[in-house]
Amino acid sequence: MTKAQGGCRVRFLIGDPDSEVTAARGTEEGVPLTLSTRIAVTLSELEKLRDVPRIEGRFETGHVNLSVFRFDDEMIVTPILARRAGHDSPMMHLRRRQADGMFDRFAAHVEELWSRGRGIWSPDAQA
Repeated sequence: MTKAQGGCRVRFLIGDPDSEVTAARGTEEGVPLTLSTRIAVTLSELEKLRDVPRIEGRFETGHVNLSVFRFDDEMIVTPILARRAGHDSPMMHLRRRQADGMFDRFAAHVEELWSRGRGIWSPDAQA
């Protein structure tokens, strides 16, 4: 919240807890704390930030196999492995060193997912 209040744009793109893709992923993980439940906990925390300027949230219904945390020209990427929960997957620290490198490819992928998302707080909201 402090970063957003200081002018930083903060975006959360999360899987739709009610989508078939999320349900299938939760079944595949096979852990007691389902993906839908973990998303519900996240949504509960995000609700506290609903009215903070520059904090945005969207659901993405077709892709729940990636976690990305981006900070300017650096990002932490966790490609979620089949039949594993996120905490059992590898984490990569990427830095932007060149145009169209690995960093830019992941960034473009996330932007594509963001563009297809629907608003968490207003379902019809688009960028």
